Amino acid sequence: MAQKKLQRFADIKTFANVLEYPEHMPGKWQVFFKNENEIILELACGRGEYTVGLAKLFPQQNFIGVDVKGNRMYIGAKKCLTEKINNAAFLRTQIEKLATYFTPGEVDEIWITFPDPQLRVSKAKKRLTHPRFLRLYQQILKPSGVIHLKTDSPDLYLFTKKVIELYDLTIVEDCGDVYQQTQVKEELKIKTHYESLDIAQSNKIHYLKFTLPATLKNIDDQLQEQLKNE
Repeated sequence: MAQKKLQRFADIKTFANVLEYPEHMPGKWQVFFKNENEIILELACGRGEYTVGLAKLFPQQNFIGVDVKGNRMYIGAKKCLTEKINNAAFLRTQIEKLATYFTPGEVDEIWITFPDPQLRVSKAKKRLTHPRFLRLYQQILKPSGVIHLKTDSPDLYLFTKKVIELYDLTIVEDCGDVYQQTQVKEELKIKTHYESLDIAQSNKIHYLKFTLPATLKNIDDQLQEQLKNE
């Protein structure tokens, strides 16, 4: 297994659709993709199932899967090369460094699919929908840019709804049980490896689509206190 992981790390260094901690990329993504289409990120993309799936569904948009684990990223990147999916790429870096790679307003949408819910209250700041991260996304999203959350964790789903309410964010869509809808959007039918595992054992998939205001309230301490009292 260790040898396989090392080989994958070596392989992605040769992949034209994988950038590892690249320099001088802010404002250069349209040059990289050779078009002026919208840019959509998938954060903590893992094996890249959503990045690949979205790229197939929406060929007139550009998709970038972001993760620090190159051996997982290899799977999606290899699939794109094999199937000649040219509107998908992968960025290997920490999510905390996103602003290093994009200019303000360069990103149109962000997908967060089945992230670690970081269930302990003490680790709430590590949740990818915590205001700490939302402020980071504000730095690269266009005004009123969209964030999508798809998760099997009821805790993360409810936490995100609490953040949306407290910080006066705007909900575009809210679905507590995706597959119970009469008509499920094609982009919500894409399944990741982690969705198939149903780690939360909730038997439900939750989805939120929301936008950010121009500025975010500075009430993180209030949020933390509410979490402790629940």
